[in-house]
Amino acid sequence: MKILKTFWNSPMGPKTTHFWGPAFNWGLPFAAFLDTKKPPELISGSMTGVMCVYSALCMRFAWMVQPRNLHLLACHASNESVQLYQLSRWAMALRSSEEEQQQQKKEEEADKK
Repeated sequence: MKILKTFWNSPMGPKTTHFWGPAFNWGLPFAAFLDTKKPPELISGSMTGVMCVYSALCMRFAWMVQPRNLHLLACHASNESVQLYQLSRWAMALRSSEEEQQQQKKEEEADKK
């Protein structure tokens, strides 16, 4: 019971935003993870890039704030990982789409001749 009381009254406990902010923030990496099942054509490259920058800034904040918020750091490190994966999926899909368009143009030019 003493451990629970210590956690309850700690600077990182459930009475503070240091606890509830990261707790609700876990929705971001969870949603991004669920989006890995969707086709890469549906990924917004600009929004994913913004989410990468956002998580990187929040990781720095979580490390620098006193007391250190390791819960928030873990949350944003997870989000950064998933968002970078999504960004790589988007880039590969964009590259393959451009290659297909170039191939189609070559075929059309060959048909005209």
